[in-house]
Amino acid sequence: MDKLTHFNQEGRARMVDVTNKPDTERVAVARGEIRMKPETLALVKDKALAKGDVLAVSQVAAIMGAKKTSDIIPMCHPLFLSGIDVSFTIDEEQSKIDIEARVKTTGKTGVEMEALTAVSIAALTIYDMCKAVEKGMVITNICLQSKSGGKSGDYIRPELGKEV
Repeated sequence: MDKLTHFNQEGRARMVDVTNKPDTERVAVARGEIRMKPETLALVKDKALAKGDVLAVSQVAAIMGAKKTSDIIPMCHPLFLSGIDVSFTIDEEQSKIDIEARVKTTGKTGVEMEALTAVSIAALTIYDMCKAVEKGMVITNICLQSKSGGKSGDYIRPELGKEV
């Protein structure tokens, strides 16, 4: 395993110095899901919750979350994000909403944390907007699906086997 880079020689936290890294185009895709009762999912799908259009609000929240990642994850660099796309797939058979975030930048460091944050914030927003009708929802399977660019190269989640 590679050496952890967020610690200095004394073992204390530090922000990695990326000064000498070249700018490259970087893309990260993350996914996750929120499971709920079929009745709750129907309310989301029909836009029938008192708080409004759950997926529209969650999409905006996810974008805002990606942009604020460095404010809430201590060692993340503030980044200029050139693109953020968040999508939802309603799966009635499994009574869940799949969330996917694709984040892009050209810079010295990757956007994996921004993509993961976007998915997490989307799921938390869905939970917040639906909790009045169901408190037992489960947020699960948040993970990096793929990333491209940078010194470490491309990563594709092994079970996917397809490109970013």
